[in-house]
Parts: sequence; C-alpha cells; structure tokens
Amino acid sequence: MELYSFFNSSTSYRVRIALALKGLDVTLNPVNIRVLEHKAPEYLKKNPAGGVPLLQDEGFSLGQSMAIIDYLDAKYPEPRLIPQDLQQRARVLEISNLISCDMHPLNNLRVLRYLVKELGVSEEAKNAWYAHWIAEGFGGLEQLLERVGSGNYCVGDQVSLADCCLVPQVVNAQRMGCDLSAFPRVLAVYEHCSALPAFQRAAPAQQPDYQP
Repeated sequence: MELYSFFNSSTSYRVRIALALKGLDVTLNPVNIRVLEHKAPEYLKKNPAGGVPLLQDEGFSLGQSMAIIDYLDAKYPEPRLIPQDLQQRARVLEISNLISCDMHPLNNLRVLRYLVKELGVSEEAKNAWYAHWIAEGFGGLEQLLERVGSGNYCVGDQVSLADCCLVPQVVNAQRMGCDLSAFPRVLAVYEHCSALPAFQRAAPAQQPDYQP
C-alpha cells in the first residue's frame, strides 16, 4: 500500500491518522504541493484531480480523503471509524462533512494562492479570510459537539472519522494564528486525540517531507 501525501496537507493528515489507527503499513510518497508537484504530468496520470492524498492498494488507486478512509474502514474494519449504528454514523458524517466540505475547501492552499496571485488580495486580507471561515466553521462545530455531548472524542467514547477530520483542521488553524479559545469542546477533543500514539505518528512534524 502506498500513500501520496504532503506533510502539511490536512486531507493527507486525515488519511495518515486513519492508517495509523488501523495499524497499516504504508509506503509514503511525498508530493510537494507548494512547488506544484501535484500538477506534474506524471502525477496527474495517477490522480487526474491533481491533489493529495492518493492511495494505491494492490493496483487500485483512490483519491479524496473521505473516500479513502471509507475504503479503509470497509477493508480493515478495526477500529471502525464510521459507526454502524444509524444515528451515530449520521452524527459522525455530519461533523466530518462540516469540516471537510464547509471549512477546508475555503482555506486550502490553492484557494489562498488564488486570492493572492490572481485577485491581488493582501496578506492581511488573506489572513482575515482564513480566520473568518475558521471562526464560522468552528462556531457551528462547537454547537454540534455540545448537542452530542462530546468529551474526549467528537461522538461517543471512541475515535471516529470526525476526530480524524477535526485534529488536522485545528492544527492548520493554529499554524495560521487563529484564536480558538471560544471553542472549548473542539479544543478538548483536539488535545485528547493529539496525545494518542496514532495521531502523533501521523502529525506533520513526523513525516519524511516535513519542513519547519
């Protein structure tokens, strides 16, 4: 099994967490999206969407982090990251989609680069854009976590896809200097999960392509 990944990509980070939680061995192939390696012709042959992560497993190639984690959960169901219980599954997917669909796309590197290089947005305005969508997204997430009675994890008493999504989003928000003090439930989940060995192994600083 091979994973094409960039150390600072939150989508790659999600998949690395899932792989580590399931104890799966993977060959990591770094793709530096800062210098547009994901747009190179050879990489586009592997992943026409031109993004990371990309999983290759016994001749099967799959992009998109949520699809990859669903695939891993079906093939290697322990520990299960997407619950089988109908309502718990729905809650986990609700939280995961809030992060992966509502928050992340507005703040990923290609969007920030377009704002600056194509639209001429200042660094200050770019950072304000980032902080606005982080605050709006985490504001909604905080209320969802209160609704489900979150503790160490987003939903229930074990790790799920929602936690795999939350931790990378918090890491990126902190790296961008966002104040997250208004979201205590978000931070409680982040702090607990970040201390778990699987999450630590998946962290950006532990990756072979890490750049301070």
